[in-house]
Amino acid sequence: MNQTPIPTTDEQPDKSSKRMELQRLAEVMSVAQSQQGVSLWSDGWKRLKRNRVSMLSLWTLVIIVVLAIITPALPLQSPIFQDVKQRELLSPEFKTYKLGIVDYNETLALKRQTLIEMGPLDDQRAALQAEIEGLEARHPINVYWNDPGFISQAMIKFRIFIFGDYCIPSICGTDKLGRDVLSRVCWGSRVSLACGLIATLVSLLIGVSYGAISGYFGGRIDNIMMRIIDVAYSIPFIFIVIFIMSFLSAPKVRDTLNEYGINQITVFFLMIGAIYWLTMARVVRGQVLSLKNEQFVDAAKTIGTSQWGIIFKHLVPNVMGIVIVYLTLTIPAVIRFEAFLSFLGMGVQAPDISWGMLVNEGIQVITPIRIYWWMIIFSGLALALTLFSLNFLGDGVRDALDPKLKNR
Repeated sequence: MNQTPIPTTDEQPDKSSKRMELQRLAEVMSVAQSQQGVSLWSDGWKRLKRNRVSMLSLWTLVIIVVLAIITPALPLQSPIFQDVKQRELLSPEFKTYKLGIVDYNETLALKRQTLIEMGPLDDQRAALQAEIEGLEARHPINVYWNDPGFISQAMIKFRIFIFGDYCIPSICGTDKLGRDVLSRVCWGSRVSLACGLIATLVSLLIGVSYGAISGYFGGRIDNIMMRIIDVAYSIPFIFIVIFIMSFLSAPKVRDTLNEYGINQITVFFLMIGAIYWLTMARVVRGQVLSLKNEQFVDAAKTIGTSQWGIIFKHLVPNVMGIVIVYLTLTIPAVIRFEAFLSFLGMGVQAPDISWGMLVNEGIQVITPIRIYWWMIIFSGLALALTLFSLNFLGDGVRDALDPKLKNR
């Protein structure tokens, strides 16, 4: 006769402990499912917001960039119009200044209306037509703003429609040619910031691609590519830049570039970017060397991803954190280099304006007898404020994206 085994006292605690363990695991799973994952960028942004100095630098840069973008729409004076006799080296003042564009437009509109009312065989029609064409060629927009581009011209027309002839007084004084310093500082910010941005993007494109390819393939390819960088580091690039800029400044070369729609300042930006990619390539190469043996790279190879796909779809996105940190440090370096070359007179050329050129103009009028402090303090302050903000922001981004500092 079969008898049902009676559970011993040792088996009952085992079942109860297993039940408790399952309940605990269920609670852990429910808590884990209720938690939302945080990406690297979201976590970095949260930590960056806790850094007051970095956030102050970020908002300062945002204000500077926005002001540089909307400069043509602001009621500023002309950055290039000269009035040496009446406005040479004026100290900061609050006297109202007007452009005179409204009167010009009214005169031009009146002459156009007169031309329409004239008969087709009128003897004075040809003379009036020539006079109108001459007025259009000497339009104040071209005289006051050096033939601006399509977007800048549209913003200037919007500024004239809103503010008319009114201009902000010369609260930052005037230079030795009677030009408003405040307007020149604002317009110079567009060139200096554009130089930093374009040159940094060029260095990003070249440096990231070069470094990622070198680090991934390794071996002889890596050795050859790194020796090329070592040789490039030994070249005094400042003399090369000065030589190229002197060559491009020749009238024949400048006219040839203008025929193909290539501006000298654009070549200058690209040339600076082609110099600052070397360190970027080394930084990316080191990161790729540490990542190319990770499991996600092996998984990409298993599913048949090509080598170029692994480099640019898997490895490069994983090094963008350190690249962005380095970019925040490269931009001020590029701006300083442009300011240095413009200070020497080998960078941005008139009628274009940059902060480095303005500092150079301020140095030229400083004499032992009298110091025109407004000629250098405002442009130097704008340059220093931008560089300090970029450096402080770069330090904050580096700390925010560093996993080792997550709980500090």
